[in-house]
Amino acid sequence: MRTCAAALAVLCVAPSARADWRDDIGTFRIGIVAEPGGGNAVPGLARLTDAYANALGMKVEFVVARDYAALIEAQASGRVQYAVYSALAYATASERCGCVEPLVAPVDSDGAVGIRSVLVTRDGKVPDLATLAGHRIAIAPVDNVGGSLLPLAGLAGEGVKIAEDSSFLTRAPSATAAETMLGDGEADGLFGWEPVGVDGQPTGTGGTIMRLEVAGVPKTSLRVLWTSAPLRYGPHAVRSDLDGEAKRRLSVFLTNLKSQTPDVYDLLESTHSGGFELAASKDYATALAIVRREAGGRE
Repeated sequence: MRTCAAALAVLCVAPSARADWRDDIGTFRIGIVAEPGGGNAVPGLARLTDAYANALGMKVEFVVARDYAALIEAQASGRVQYAVYSALAYATASERCGCVEPLVAPVDSDGAVGIRSVLVTRDGKVPDLATLAGHRIAIAPVDNVGGSLLPLAGLAGEGVKIAEDSSFLTRAPSATAAETMLGDGEADGLFGWEPVGVDGQPTGTGGTIMRLEVAGVPKTSLRVLWTSAPLRYGPHAVRSDLDGEAKRRLSVFLTNLKSQTPDVYDLLESTHSGGFELAASKDYATALAIVRREAGGRE
């Protein structure tokens, strides 16, 4: 009888114990950055709120931040428990407080989970990295992730330090302009990009080389001289101190969202159409390297 009574007591206590994390939070707040020109309006806000509320079994509220800096501050201070970041914004948040962790990240329909930088040369004009300074290398604007920030941080990590103002770097106004410079012979090489899968290998479905081919540059004339480590697409991240059951519920909800409720997925993720996959802190080592390089001052 005492055994049955003890078991009954456990069953009676368990529901309230499971509800403690919801009671502690009160309202689960999700932070996102406002779309340019969109103000505080979030397309499909009511549908998104209901979907998260059902997944968590509690009240949910979306908080629209004016920019990533405001979003990072909101999560670091605990005003939001969950945030949707770019890769560099997540890395900045991680450096800011060490209190966030990625849950999931989006995937493209072709299986790409991110991009990597590529140094492309034409007609063998640049034989190796050691001779870069003797050639004209086109590079995208300084704030371009794939065409500028990623390659310079990646090379620095390999001991090849290139200053932003190096005379051999020909700064183009855009990635497209940099490609045109290589195609027209105004540059001997360029820092471009290509999508990569979970194995870190190119998916062969986009990127600089394919764009050059479309522009009329023969693929046989192109050579990839160097590639960076992958930069994964930005994650949905939670505070590390969030209850484990909440993390589990969110992970299950998000990884099944594309297959079970595709219209809600499209509201939440309009850029990458392949669904969400689980992500880990180690997936953002490249993003952290970029952020640390920027914070430490460019070479």
